[in-house]
Amino acid sequence: MPAPGPVPGGAPARRTRRALTAALLLTGCTLLTGCAQSVDPIERLGRKAAEEVRPHAPQGPDTDRRYRRWGLSEPLARPPRPDARTLALSPHSAGRSLPRVMDHVPTRDPVVFLTYDDGADKDPRFVDMVRELRLPVSMFLTDSVAGPRYDHFARLRELGAGIQNHTLDHRVLAGLPYAGQRAEICGQQDRLRSRLGLRARLFRPPYGSYDTTTLRAATDCGISAFVLWRAVTTPADLAYTRGEHRLRRGDIVLVGPDETTGRTLRDRTIRVLRRAQQRGLTVGRLEDYL
Repeated sequence: MPAPGPVPGGAPARRTRRALTAALLLTGCTLLTGCAQSVDPIERLGRKAAEEVRPHAPQGPDTDRRYRRWGLSEPLARPPRPDARTLALSPHSAGRSLPRVMDHVPTRDPVVFLTYDDGADKDPRFVDMVRELRLPVSMFLTDSVAGPRYDHFARLRELGAGIQNHTLDHRVLAGLPYAGQRAEICGQQDRLRSRLGLRARLFRPPYGSYDTTTLRAATDCGISAFVLWRAVTTPADLAYTRGEHRLRRGDIVLVGPDETTGRTLRDRTIRVLRRAQQRGLTVGRLEDYL
């Protein structure tokens, strides 16, 4: 007569059920070509897609140290997801739509936009700041300035930075003949494509100087919009080209050089972030709105 088996519900039975369950899970994982692939959104969707669908983690000690390390008293708020928009192109010339010129983005979202010119400052710590704060920035590059170190801007681009056109040699364009202006703009389009594999849609004329010929040349080079600025950093604070002397939602900010006090690009950026936070604003990605 066979020996009596374990009493149902006893410890041996529970161990047997656990072993059987584990074996079934392992078999299921094998059939699905790996458990990690079946449940991990990073592996299944890619890092970028996973970021879009993964809920934001609550703030914790590590996050606190990050934003405090860069001189902020509170975390930078995540920007809202912008609605899909179609850029209105105006005015018209010879039946063609010319790029729209903007220093402010019409939006109800509580965001401002950080832009940087030329590419002279290549501080690797700025890259660290962009990464840790997940900071959206747009870089308008001039080849004669940025050219020796395009790898720096490739790293920023990997973090989501927008890379846009600021001409080959930073010449004042207004008053130049069409051929000269086209060479400056299209030449930088070609350089950005060969060095970074992209074709810019946005353009900032050096010194903010342009004329109708600039608009025509930029159109022929594939540019959709001219991006100027309503606010600009100064050694003391922020200056404004028009309107209220305070940050408003939709403002395009030029984080310009500081040759007086020698403040780093990081310091100048943090000062803008503090002003934005005081106004209940955060930073949006310009390319998402244009």
